[in-house]
Amino acid sequence: MHNTLSHPGMHPSVWLVGAGPGDPELLTLKAVRILAQADIVLVDDLVGEGVLHYCPQAQIIRVGKRGGCRSTPQSFIQRLMLRYARQGLTVIRLKGGDPGIFGRSGEEIEWLARHGIACGIVNGITAGLAAATACNIPLTLRGIARGVSLVTAHTDDDSPPPWEALARSGTTLVVYMGVTRLDDISRQLQEGGLPGHTPVCMIENASLPYQRQIDSTLHEMPADGQAAGLRSPAILIIGSVAAQAGTQATSCSEYRSCMIPCSQEA
Repeated sequence: MHNTLSHPGMHPSVWLVGAGPGDPELLTLKAVRILAQADIVLVDDLVGEGVLHYCPQAQIIRVGKRGGCRSTPQSFIQRLMLRYARQGLTVIRLKGGDPGIFGRSGEEIEWLARHGIACGIVNGITAGLAAATACNIPLTLRGIARGVSLVTAHTDDDSPPPWEALARSGTTLVVYMGVTRLDDISRQLQEGGLPGHTPVCMIENASLPYQRQIDSTLHEMPADGQAAGLRSPAILIIGSVAAQAGTQATSCSEYRSCMIPCSQEA
C-alpha cells in the first residue's frame, strides 16, 4: 500500500475532516483553518449546518449517508474526490464525528493512495464521546469501568458484532447505529452474561439543541426506545457508568421533532 498521508511540509489535495457531533463549537481550530481553504466540500448527512459557516467560499456537495435512508454510493464519493483533486482543487470530505471512527477513512485513504493523491486527516469529536459528555456520563470511572468499546451495530454484510464477548469485556459499551436493532442487542448481551438491570442511556442528536436522553436498563431498552420513538442518529451507552447520567432527560410528550430529513441524493 502506498503511503500518501500528509507530513509536515506537504500540501494534501484532499482532507478528511471530522465535523464532530453537530455543535459547531466542538470543531477543532485546525478543522476551521482547513475549511477556510477549501474549494470543494463533500458533506455527510450528519454534519451540522452551522459547521458550513466556516467555508462560505467553497462549493458544497451533499453526499448523504445515514442508516435507513437513501445514501450516496461510496464509489461515487471517491470518484468525486479524485476528479476535483486532479483539477488542482483543495477537497474536503467533511464527516460527522471523527473520520477514523466508523467514518470509512481507511478505505478512502487507501483508494486515494492508489491514485497518487495526498491526503490529510483532521480529527473530530466522535458522537459517542459527545453524547456521554452531554449527559454527564464518564465513559471510564475508577473502580467501575476501566475501558471503553466503540461498536457499530450496522455492517455492510449484516454480520453482528461479537456481543457475547463484549458482554464479558467489563468495558463501557458505546453503540453506534443501533436504533433499529435494540431487541437483538439487548437479547444477545444478556445471553452473553450482562445483567438485564445494567444501566443504559440512549442519546438522540447528541450536542444539538434538540438532544434527547432516555434512561433505561438493558432488559427494558427495546420497549423504552420504542415508547420514546427513538430515532437515528442516536448513541447507546451500556454499562454501570450510564447510571451517572444527569437528570436532563426529556419526556416523550415534551419532545418536538426537529430532525434533519434524510438526504435524497444518490
